[in-house]
Amino acid sequence: MDSTAHEDLLERARAWLAQDPDPDTRAELRALLEGAEVGDADALDALHDRFATRLAFGTAGLRGELGAGTNRMNRVLVAQAAAGLAAYLAERAGVDAAADDVAEPAPLRPDAPLVVVGYDGRRNSDVFARDSVEIFAGAGLRAVLLPRLLPTPVLAFAVRHLGAAAGVMVTASHNPPNDNGYKVYLGGEDEGSQIVSPADAEIAAHIQRVADAGDIAALPRSLAFETASEDVVDAYIEATAAVAPAPAGADGMTWVYTAMHGVGWETLSAILDRAGYPAPVVVSEQIEPDGSFPTVSFPNPEEPGAMDLSFAAADEARAEFVIANDPDADRLAVALPDPDGGWRRLTGNEIGLLLGWRAARLVTSRGEGEGGAAAARPSLACSLVSSPGLKAIADAHGLDFHATLTGFKWISRAPGIVYGFEEALGYLVNPETVRDKDGISAAIAVLGLAADARREGRTLGDLLAEFDETFGVFASDQVSVRTDDVAAVGAMMSALRKQHPHTVGDVPIEQVDDLLEGVDGLPPGDVLRLWLDDGSRVIVRPSGTEPKLKVYLDVRAESSADAQSRLRALADGARALLDSLA
Repeated sequence: MDSTAHEDLLERARAWLAQDPDPDTRAELRALLEGAEVGDADALDALHDRFATRLAFGTAGLRGELGAGTNRMNRVLVAQAAAGLAAYLAERAGVDAAADDVAEPAPLRPDAPLVVVGYDGRRNSDVFARDSVEIFAGAGLRAVLLPRLLPTPVLAFAVRHLGAAAGVMVTASHNPPNDNGYKVYLGGEDEGSQIVSPADAEIAAHIQRVADAGDIAALPRSLAFETASEDVVDAYIEATAAVAPAPAGADGMTWVYTAMHGVGWETLSAILDRAGYPAPVVVSEQIEPDGSFPTVSFPNPEEPGAMDLSFAAADEARAEFVIANDPDADRLAVALPDPDGGWRRLTGNEIGLLLGWRAARLVTSRGEGEGGAAAARPSLACSLVSSPGLKAIADAHGLDFHATLTGFKWISRAPGIVYGFEEALGYLVNPETVRDKDGISAAIAVLGLAADARREGRTLGDLLAEFDETFGVFASDQVSVRTDDVAAVGAMMSALRKQHPHTVGDVPIEQVDDLLEGVDGLPPGDVLRLWLDDGSRVIVRPSGTEPKLKVYLDVRAESSADAQSRLRALADGARALLDSLA
């Protein structure tokens, strides 16, 4: 780094230090500055990592590691995001907001947009939420703070329930313990879904203008925000309990639940009481919110070892199944006893197909399927990397089907949606109330399936076997390659586009869809979809959160043995393809 760049970096760090209201990040940054000023190479590298770039605001909002600097989640970045979002909402509503450089709060206008803010149990979630509502109120918006730490689905519900123009959830979901994030929903014609383009770019432009203006101390703040009453939470509990009131088969059901150190249990337990299900055996070490996540290094039910305490509790209780939420309770994992001993966590596709089949049966039982007006036909939807089995369900029940880009910001917008899912443990079972993945309502739906099966002397495992007999065996897998450099992932995608492979393993490729070209009416996306001549499907895309290239594999067969054999061969071929790119 030359002397000019070095001094510019130090000046940016000093300017940040001068406006940072957080004593912890100020102390962190001050120590790094002192080291860099005397030539400490490690301190200089750390400063460069924190200030060389800025956490990008996109359709997932903000998410990153906690710490000082533009490339970290902190109170300065959150204040800039809140002020930028306030300006966007005021512009969208055609009302005046407080100017970025005027410290006096704007008066609340009768037509001011309403913004509701929620937060979970991660480090600084409550602080970021409080900063946000003060800045929203200072900008002349009507700001509402949820009454305490709550699951993400409750915030998504509140956006629609309160008729809000927008909602913000402070959470990093199932990311590592030292991360946090800022997730934005829009009301009105967006119906409480997460933001998509062009809203993300428009909000980001407002945020950048706030950041360019300088000191966040100049942002107007106000304590004239509201705290939502318990009525909002009670309304969510009532709506979610109605997803699947407990049938007779629920009596005596023994099951285990873990909140993964997150915020799901308080809300779920109230819903269980309302719906009539027996209380689970809880994993006591993980049932209370704890942002340090002391028993898991990565609080994601998909990660190896994350559910080990659940399995131990299930063994002791002789449980019939295990249910887990991730820390903000927007995802759901289910595990069943393995015939050979131990426990098997179901894949997101397995749960997604069971819940999709449930949704299709409910719709057709009400006479809402085939024969309805085309514009009003109910539909099932999933991300394009999720199992094609959902289309088979839709076809069999006369429902429409939509494959979307990854993320519930797209799934929730599918026309006529009555159910949606993605393979990463996300399920939308109650779109009339929550337009996002919801691990709590999905848990209630799974409990209903389990109890109904139990009444007939069957299990969730039996339901999976019945699905295979009805629709064929849909088997899925993933392989990936991780790099140290995000740019390397882009280079691998470019190489694949430049020279499409002719086979995956020994199976010829019949067709290649490049979604950058907007295939099947989908918005352009950095995805390649390969159709093989034996009916298998391979999808390649960069991870949205990590520096790795992901490959999704799907086969359909008449028997489980055949499906698994073909899937293993396909996975070996995909690994060889990735090795040739790395």
